Amino acid sequence: MIKAGDVNALGETISQPGLQTSEWMPAIVPGTVLNSLVYNKKYPEPYYGINNKLESKLIPDISETGRDFYTYWFRTEFTVPESFKGKNIWLQLDGINYRAEVWVNGNLLSTIHGMFMQDYINVSEFVKIGKKNALAIKVYPVDVPGSARPKTWGAVGEFHNGGNGNIGLNTTMLMTVGWDFTFMDGIRDRNTGIWKNISLYTTGKVALRHPFVKSELRKPGYDQARESVSVEVVNPSNSYSGINCTVKGEIPGENITFEKSLRILRGEEKVLTFTPEEFPQLVINSPRLWWPVNKGPQNLYNLKLTVSVDGVVCDSVKTRFGIREITSDTNTPDKSRVFYVNGKRLFIRGTNWIPEAMLRISDERTYAELRYTRQSGVNLVRMWGGGIAESDYFFQLCDELGLLVWQEFWMTGDTKHPQDKGSYLANVTSTVKRIRNHPSLAYYVASNESSEVTGTPELLMKLDGTRGYQMQSECAGVHDGSPYKQVNPMQHYENTASPRGSRVDGFNPEYGAPTLPTVEILREMMDEKDLWPINKKVWDYLDGNGFHLMTTLYTDLVNQYGESSSIDEFARKGQLLGAINSKSIWEVWNYNKLDYGDRFCSGLLFWYHNCSMRQVASRMWDWSLEPTASLYHTANSLEPLHAQFDYLKNTVSVVNDFYRAFNNYKVVAQVYDIDSRKVLEESAIVNLLEDGVANDVLTIRFPENISQVHFIKLILKDEKGKEVSSNFYWRSKDKYEGKTTLTGPATSGFKQLGDLKPARVKLSYKVREEGNRYFVDVTLKNSSNRIAFFNQLQFLNLKMSPIRPSFYTDNFFTLMPGENKVVTIETGKEKLGEGAMLVLKGWNTESQKYKLK
Repeated sequence: MIKAGDVNALGETISQPGLQTSEWMPAIVPGTVLNSLVYNKKYPEPYYGINNKLESKLIPDISETGRDFYTYWFRTEFTVPESFKGKNIWLQLDGINYRAEVWVNGNLLSTIHGMFMQDYINVSEFVKIGKKNALAIKVYPVDVPGSARPKTWGAVGEFHNGGNGNIGLNTTMLMTVGWDFTFMDGIRDRNTGIWKNISLYTTGKVALRHPFVKSELRKPGYDQARESVSVEVVNPSNSYSGINCTVKGEIPGENITFEKSLRILRGEEKVLTFTPEEFPQLVINSPRLWWPVNKGPQNLYNLKLTVSVDGVVCDSVKTRFGIREITSDTNTPDKSRVFYVNGKRLFIRGTNWIPEAMLRISDERTYAELRYTRQSGVNLVRMWGGGIAESDYFFQLCDELGLLVWQEFWMTGDTKHPQDKGSYLANVTSTVKRIRNHPSLAYYVASNESSEVTGTPELLMKLDGTRGYQMQSECAGVHDGSPYKQVNPMQHYENTASPRGSRVDGFNPEYGAPTLPTVEILREMMDEKDLWPINKKVWDYLDGNGFHLMTTLYTDLVNQYGESSSIDEFARKGQLLGAINSKSIWEVWNYNKLDYGDRFCSGLLFWYHNCSMRQVASRMWDWSLEPTASLYHTANSLEPLHAQFDYLKNTVSVVNDFYRAFNNYKVVAQVYDIDSRKVLEESAIVNLLEDGVANDVLTIRFPENISQVHFIKLILKDEKGKEVSSNFYWRSKDKYEGKTTLTGPATSGFKQLGDLKPARVKLSYKVREEGNRYFVDVTLKNSSNRIAFFNQLQFLNLKMSPIRPSFYTDNFFTLMPGENKVVTIETGKEKLGEGAMLVLKGWNTESQKYKLK
């Protein structure tokens, strides 16, 4: 690639084979201009320290340099194989940000406008079979880059989000101008570049695109599905005569086939539809339904369509689909929106998905983040309106993992609206056609906290018509969000965590809290001198200009575990606070699930669970894909059968997320003092309704003379006495004195944890390999009569850096005296490098290290 202003030649010349490119630099595609410039050492790594900070003046910002500074030519040469001869040759571009000119062998063949447009270019007449060809793409940044300067309008307290708001005039990734969950002053090139794949392929005389399957389920039994299939048929020929063709369809494994003939004129694109009225075989009895997490299996069907001319197959397309019905309404006590899946009410325990800030996206990253998401137990991910439309692979994995998707379309209340309404709607059209077959796709929302472009709902109904829609994220039974920052965890139980009033009620689209990354990750994001003592300037920059209060309130709460003398000690204690943050939020919402609690709650979307860049305000995992304690304590809180403790009421409740009832279960509550002595045990028999909650089945009356810090172990047993789940808490005797204080049994008075007497944990492991995956099965036993508190397993390389991504079945766990536990760690063999270490670290146990390879 090369800056457009550094070459005098025009596109006709640049796109010719054999061009001298000695002064050009290697480009990362898919990627962005800035990614390539960093790769070529023109600029420093933006995610380190304050390299990206505007004041540092290390990376020029487009608002100061102008658009030409980040306007670049990308170029490659390729050979068209002989097998392509006599066929239609297509160049498919899946995504360019923002405008582009596409040149092939000296010919300008297409212009692209908008980040989310797919383009299909017939290059048959412009390429040379068996010879070198050249593709050159001139990529322009967004039309109006905006600036990080704060505006004088917008949501209260959010004047900096979206900069001056002008970025919203484009149909693009709005967060690139700056937001409080990423760099407040934005990404310097606004992610200009070829950010998705480019492919070259052939078809015969006729092509097929965008197959779509609509399912209509018979009620109330949901025991029959009527399938309608449509596909676009394309005739790219310039011939005056039309083409007679036949489209055949098959649902493999179901003994369902169908076909229809049509005549298609030159240059015509026609939508061909197969209905169950015409083809009774498209009525499926006893369909295998698709269900989200915990509700049932993720059944998927395959569809294959072919088009033939004179008996010769010209093209074929395949897709997967799921048969399910997802609806919602506001027929609730507080008029909040409640969702239904296949006729059953669904409590949403979801999260907000934030895309990688510089579009450093890969299938490996997508897989890891979605696997962590599934492990956490959430059932819906919201594609926040200032982000992107994710990849086909993303949606495929969501289909397989049972994760619902709420898709927004690139508008927010913090920015202006697209100035080119036609381009915006074209981008929406392109995106919906791409993703609408996925059963995981549950809901359309035009914007985040804003409004809609005229024509959006009508367009979605025309293109899809099977999914619900609302204009923006805070209407139609969904109220505004918060809290976002660190608060006293007791406030979640009290429902005072938000300055906007009650937020543990109805449907809340944004409610969250931060977690500190592990110390190894902190060391990767800044110099050691900035880690400790904490350099507030650097830490705040990596915290959305201090938005989440990591150097203030978070630090004050970590200090409730005792003042730290090093970053290692501080980071270790920081994981305890992160665990409490997540557990308290999820369990309060569990308690108030639907109509079982103190208030009617239909859904929570955690704000947010993944990190767009390196930040000290991490979430369930950090940007580098290293999980924090938050992931595992969320996973515990969202397990389908779950016993939980309320720090405000001192009560025990049991949650059931399955669509089936459980009777004669037993919940046991054990209380231990700081010396690991059991001082109390109580139990209760519980009957769990389908998808229900048994609240306040026990009240724990703590002895007055109990130690300042003590522990609670909850065990849930089935009707045969088998343990099905467990939970663990640390608690202090401190009284909660209100939301303006740093007090309470979940919050303060934990210095005595430093007095925990040493425990002994025996560790053994077995290594196994399956295909390209590497597993370590770790068996742990607390062989002492002391509680082994807050243990962390680590899978490290020989430089003692975490191997990422690695998947632990559990971590940051506590072992009771005599307790056994098995944890499996999984990673790819290619991640091992020269060797690997297994490390166990605990609060009151000696560290153990084992060389595995």
